[in-house]
Amino acid sequence: MPLNPAKGNMYGYITHTYNAIKGECPHQCGYCYMRRFGKQPPLHFDERELKTDLGSGNIVFVGSSCDMWADAIPVKWIEKTLEHCWEYPHNKYIFQSKNPYRFSEFQGDFPECYALGTTIETDLATGVSCAPTTPTRSAGMFLAPAEERFITVEPIMDFYMYGMLRLLRGAKVDYINIGADSGKNNLPEPSKEQVLDLIAELEALGIEVRQKPNLARIINEVGKKEVKQ
Repeated sequence: MPLNPAKGNMYGYITHTYNAIKGECPHQCGYCYMRRFGKQPPLHFDERELKTDLGSGNIVFVGSSCDMWADAIPVKWIEKTLEHCWEYPHNKYIFQSKNPYRFSEFQGDFPECYALGTTIETDLATGVSCAPTTPTRSAGMFLAPAEERFITVEPIMDFYMYGMLRLLRGAKVDYINIGADSGKNNLPEPSKEQVLDLIAELEALGIEVRQKPNLARIINEVGKKEVKQ
């Protein structure tokens, strides 16, 4: 099977996506882009994907259509996915999950070049997801076994500055991506001033902030750091 080129609202530096674990994501996030494709089949491991040539020199987002680290995902499926990535060592692999505590279960199993990340949309309770709470995600990222670690604040939702900063700085990540809702999901969003103040506070703490192009809808400016790796 061919490797899928990255498209849509993906990080600018990602070249491809790879999904061997497929089906209805247990986290059921209300803003997930997969909802536009209708009801998904039950969770399953697609054995055909083990024949996918992951190539060389690519930056591959693994698990873009279903959170492969959710508690409901069998260990064997994750092991098979990581083993296949190991067969193509000349790529960089990006793994992102709303259940980052599970990364630690597979310490030593990740391919040679990889980064781990999580999503923290707000410090407030929203009811838009069945995923672990954002404080749990922050704590899980603090323990994530990777030299390169990141948080993505997308879609950014309304927040309290103190609580949001505590979550983001407490995870001890290398950089933070910030993006807006691209799916017209009618989410509670912060003001332009809130977003700019958050960016300023993070940068004052020495944390690199990478603005995604879709954040321009809120702050009317496209960040210059979005394409950095």
